[in-house]
Amino acid sequence: MIRIGIVGDIGSGKSFVAYKFGYPVFNADQEVSKLYKFDKRCFKKLNKVLPKHILSFPITKKQIISAIIENNLNLKKIIKIIHPLIRIKMKNFLHKNKNKKIIVLDIPLLLENKINNKKDVIVFVESKKKEITKRLKKRKNFNMKLINKFRKIQLSLEYKKKKSQFIIRNNFSKTFLKKDINRVLETIL
Repeated sequence: MIRIGIVGDIGSGKSFVAYKFGYPVFNADQEVSKLYKFDKRCFKKLNKVLPKHILSFPITKKQIISAIIENNLNLKKIIKIIHPLIRIKMKNFLHKNKNKKIIVLDIPLLLENKINNKKDVIVFVESKKKEITKRLKKRKNFNMKLINKFRKIQLSLEYKKKKSQFIIRNNFSKTFLKKDINRVLETIL
């Protein structure tokens, strides 16, 4: 099984690119959302460490955002609870797809948390800053303060780019992407 890890800046379109490969995708952000919506044990753990913010189940993004913005330590507390649960979900995904030729890992902190293997094919998604900002502002819970806090816990874009075997320039055009994705797939297959 070939594992493709997608990395890049927040809002660069990593998920958009990941799904364009046409293979099973493990989307960590979607899995986190499911935990907030459906996992009562996750709620209890977060409620225990952040009782002032995580008040009701299902957990809303508003609760998470207010906790993170109030105090940098709160983000660390959330990560400490969420990341082990996401690793379990990823392990299940890998097991379920063990006979697939290729799988795609769309995990924002892939390199930071050393989730990648040495053999993984790392693809850096690059977008113009102007385009990223425009896309981020369209998000329902857009908050620049929050985005900057997330950027601070991430490795530099230069480092991620250097660790990547491929760079895909995402201008959010399907035809443009298809060429880059085909180039990646032809090289690794």
